[in-house]
Amino acid sequence: MELSQKYLTDTLGENWQDEYYIWDCAAGTGNLLAGLTNKYNIYASTIDQADINVMLERIEHGANLLKNHVFQFDFLNDEFKPVSQGGKIPDSLFDIIRDPEKRKKLVIYINPPYAEATTAKTVTGTGKNKAGVTTNFKIKQQLNPLIGSASNELFALFMAVIYEKLNGVVLGQFSTLKFVNGSNFRKFRNFFLAEYLGGFVVPAYTFDNVSGKFPIGFTIWNTAVKKKIDVVTTDVYDQNGNYSGVKRFYGNLDRSINNWISKYQDKKETSIGTLFYRGNDFQNQKYIYIGMGSTKAHDSELYLSEKNIISAAIYFSVRHSIKATWLNDRDQFLWPTDVWQSDREFQTDCLAFTLFHSQNKITSKEGTNHWIPFTEREVNAQERFESHFMTDFIHGKLRPGKDRELFGPETHQPEPLSFSPEAQAVFEAGRALWKYYHSKPQVNVNASLYDIREYFQGRNAKGRMNAGSDDRTYMELIGELKNKLGLLADKIKPKIYTYGFLKT
Repeated sequence: MELSQKYLTDTLGENWQDEYYIWDCAAGTGNLLAGLTNKYNIYASTIDQADINVMLERIEHGANLLKNHVFQFDFLNDEFKPVSQGGKIPDSLFDIIRDPEKRKKLVIYINPPYAEATTAKTVTGTGKNKAGVTTNFKIKQQLNPLIGSASNELFALFMAVIYEKLNGVVLGQFSTLKFVNGSNFRKFRNFFLAEYLGGFVVPAYTFDNVSGKFPIGFTIWNTAVKKKIDVVTTDVYDQNGNYSGVKRFYGNLDRSINNWISKYQDKKETSIGTLFYRGNDFQNQKYIYIGMGSTKAHDSELYLSEKNIISAAIYFSVRHSIKATWLNDRDQFLWPTDVWQSDREFQTDCLAFTLFHSQNKITSKEGTNHWIPFTEREVNAQERFESHFMTDFIHGKLRPGKDRELFGPETHQPEPLSFSPEAQAVFEAGRALWKYYHSKPQVNVNASLYDIREYFQGRNAKGRMNAGSDDRTYMELIGELKNKLGLLADKIKPKIYTYGFLKT
């Protein structure tokens, strides 16, 4: 809270508390206002009378507020009327609100609620919308035509009401940055036109009663100046309050990566697997995987064949090469430039990355495994594989007989793929793992990487694959594969930005 007041001072000037009025219209028990000095210019309101009573008690014990500047007010529902006209707003504050020039000297300083009607559990079909979160507010229906699905978020409703009823004020607020770069906030960004003055972001988990690893920002806006949100550059502080650089959030983004990958859709009937994907940001990273068949979940599906496997591998690698953190949680993946099409090494790096990543969940239990990246001789297999699709694809061969019908008549004879030293190191580590698996008695000769992991790691009582194995040799081999895969990811990362999949 002290840091937010420092940023307000840096933005508005050393004497801002004497030159500006301050209203916390979501004050709770007034914690945000601690540290402010000019009680004659401070107003605090909240919906809960019990919180008002706490603030009044704190005033009795020396809190720097005036009793008649603290009032019960439902900011999203109550009418904006002064006490003298039967309303709830102190007359002195209402005089500031109704005067356009005085209103420019009013700072709305808030930490509004983060509750929303939709949660991750709702999206995945495991929960229900939070009862009465925004559906209880009449203003939601009024603002929905103006801000669209952003009306599902309480902080967005506060912003919209402030913008509509208190236009011209300075807004200093804590919130997520979804209103800047969220795909559900495009309509909101056309409505909320204001000049960005500065701010910072910190991890959400540093706030009481807020869980999740995503950024919460304190941003300052001048609503008197009409500007569309474009690039919002914030300072970054870690959980210990240490400055660690700057972060840019983009408001006007190009088409999404999901729009891009969908143009490579192939026929379900000829599929060798399915790329499942969801969302365009890092918070959906765990939902990006390769499996078989179809799903009833809220996933999009790309059916894979020799015609689109490189594009799918690029998508998969772009979404998984960079670790999801609290800071990049809401960063949006975008439709790339066409330059990647001439970078063969990038393409084959992505293929190698995809073949050996743990989110490649192809399993022979659900059908023929077309994803074995080695020949039988390379891994000393105990029997012939059912499918040689992947090695044929890598070596530029067409598959004979029935398989030619399976993958369609319109095939081409590509050149054998070549791999970078980093990708070759991944293949070598993977080959050692496959050979060790095939040295065991009575194994599934058509096993995928997922099957091999399950064989050694087993599952717990809840059916989840265990994190490790008692087999030391396996743990060394899988550890080496993960290490080489990490080095390959480091090689892929810069090109993700170069080709426009992400903005810096």
